Amino acid sequence: MSEGAILLLGATSDIGGEIAERICAGRRVVCAMREPERDGRGASVEKRLLAAGAQRVTTLDFDAADLESHRPLVERAMEEGEVTTAIVAFGILGDQELAEREEQEAVRIGTVDYLAQMSMLTVLADVMRRGEIYAFSSIAGWRARRANYVYGSTKAGLDAFCQGLADRLHGTDLHLITARPGFVIGSMTTGMKPAPLSVTPDVVADAVVDAAARGKSTTVWIPRSLAALAFVMRLVPRPIWRHMPR
Repeated sequence: MSEGAILLLGATSDIGGEIAERICAGRRVVCAMREPERDGRGASVEKRLLAAGAQRVTTLDFDAADLESHRPLVERAMEEGEVTTAIVAFGILGDQELAEREEQEAVRIGTVDYLAQMSMLTVLADVMRRGEIYAFSSIAGWRARRANYVYGSTKAGLDAFCQGLADRLHGTDLHLITARPGFVIGSMTTGMKPAPLSVTPDVVADAVVDAAARGKSTTVWIPRSLAALAFVMRLVPRPIWRHMPR
């Protein structure tokens, strides 16, 4: 596991916070989040990381949709030393029903969940020299469903991008850990009915941190049995599939 600083992008993310908490002991942590989040959940994350042994926690303003700000933000995070772990944990579910009627919502989801991810991952892969990057795909991207095809399409694109990026990083000292979790029970999905093989943020964090310890790029189904479900999903006839729930 790396010994440099940790850059947590989307610092109020349930999963991102769980990962950082597991690996922050003795390390500097830079939490990137929107300014309105600094009080409340943002402050809670900082306290958790310090309690977990972080050497120091600093905060940077971060708007994922402002693509031009990505490289300057990463460079600022590295002003006090090398970043060797980046956790790309920002994202939104968005409003599927609204996105079907109003293109602005579809574009908002696409910008945060795909374009911003692609932008930030490109910057990190260019600037970082060693360590690991955590990225988050989803079972939702495996086969787009009528009930959430806008979000699902962004995850499909991100997953493909990550597979190519992992191949690009092959043979280097920088590794990409791509998570493919099922339904995650957390703040983002509050009020939604959990799907089969649902997981919690701590389970996702345990899986990806264990994967990173192997010292190579990899893609992780969470839980592992989700891979079998994904295989079956490919075989469901289209007339049946279009009626599948989220």
